[in-house]
Amino acid sequence: MNRRLHTALVVVIVVLAGCTGGTPSGLTDQPATEATTDSPTTQPESTGPEGTMEVHFINVGQSASTLIIGPTGETMLIDTGDFRNDGEYTLSYLQENDIERIDHLVVTHNDADHIGGNAAVIEYYETEAEGIGAVYDPGIAASTQTYERYLDAVEEYDVTLFEIREGDSLSFEGVETRVLGPPDPYLDTDSRNENGVVLHLTFGQTSVLHTGDAEEMQEAYLVEEYGSSLSATVYKAGHHGSDSSSSSELLDLVSPQVAVVSSAYDSQYGHPHEEVLDRFGERSISTYWTATHGTVVFVSNDSAMTVKTQAEAPTDPRDLREGTAIEPGDTTPVEERAVISGDTVTERTSTSTETATATPMPDGGSTPGTLSLVEVHADAAGSDRENLNDEYVVFENTGDSELDLSGWTVADSADHVYTMPEGTTLAPGEQLTLRTGSGSDTETELYWGSSAPIWNNGGDTVTVTADDGSIVLQEAYE
Repeated sequence: MNRRLHTALVVVIVVLAGCTGGTPSGLTDQPATEATTDSPTTQPESTGPEGTMEVHFINVGQSASTLIIGPTGETMLIDTGDFRNDGEYTLSYLQENDIERIDHLVVTHNDADHIGGNAAVIEYYETEAEGIGAVYDPGIAASTQTYERYLDAVEEYDVTLFEIREGDSLSFEGVETRVLGPPDPYLDTDSRNENGVVLHLTFGQTSVLHTGDAEEMQEAYLVEEYGSSLSATVYKAGHHGSDSSSSSELLDLVSPQVAVVSSAYDSQYGHPHEEVLDRFGERSISTYWTATHGTVVFVSNDSAMTVKTQAEAPTDPRDLREGTAIEPGDTTPVEERAVISGDTVTERTSTSTETATATPMPDGGSTPGTLSLVEVHADAAGSDRENLNDEYVVFENTGDSELDLSGWTVADSADHVYTMPEGTTLAPGEQLTLRTGSGSDTETELYWGSSAPIWNNGGDTVTVTADDGSIVLQEAYE
């Protein structure tokens, strides 16, 4: 499905920037376009979460690159991979997933292993796709050819560049996006890692904390300044899993259900470090490593997150290295591996086709609840895209006991996945309609929140998976 921005982005012209001395400085000396603005546009008030938020931690080896797709199709790319391959893994992934436009290109810091693909991504989207909305940079220059190529691309294609600091807001529709770093003024250090962009993104009841390569000093600042508001469902391990990051103090405040480490399997730096994995293990944080799980994708429907990876591998942080290496650039499709609901991470460990059942009554007089597919209404009246709520599927409990559908997923053959909200139940004989578009959930109607049709008019397969990983219903229609 093509991903693109459906609302206008306000374009503001800013000055390209560089380094003015030995201490961290603003972007002031690089070739300029025109006048400067102070900060990005402010975040509009949300009317409540609809749709889904996807967070893709792309397997780029000893580097990092994260793609975020908001509920309206708006996109954010955080970092672009390593200079040694010019970010080819990131660009290939974007192309393979039909990403037509990058609305927000966020540079956590200007180290070459994070901006390696900046020039290539900017050139491709400005010449062969639908452009770059704006670039956001912490403002500390680097004396590398990779950095120069990045700035040259910004200037050549007249891309808007913002210097971004703590307290600025990114207008990312449907997702509350807080900029927590770098502070203004910068922390008293020459380290680009310690003065990088830190983002906290919230969609409904789920959230992500992305700290870039923040180390001891910036983590201590975050702990002191933000405290418990750092809490997040997903935590991207700082600095590729280095023991200079992911401190105990930070982890206790973030209290994530899962962590993601982006580094190479044979990292020359030994990432992720055992000390970090031990800290994760002590807190029972399920951990995904791009080196063994491949690309890791989280899909949030507001109340729960589905976890997808290219490969099945250990998620116990202390067993992480027992997984088999998966090479960057591997195009194996991601598959659902777990569901995060509240404080619980339920891993999918079975692909059996057992029938879903409810717990029988104590007297043994009840027959189990059974989920059945009653109707697939794939062909909406008029334009499918303009009448998404007239595309729907209907389920019924044809057994004699109530079904608890919390955390169950519904998927099509193209791997679009919807996760049932916590507390979803279906009494015997009752029906539940799942509509493709957006709306307010009720006891009898749920809304997928998709911005595009899900069910193919010419035929598809409906698959329902229980929270223990068992496939409870799989039915094709024509």
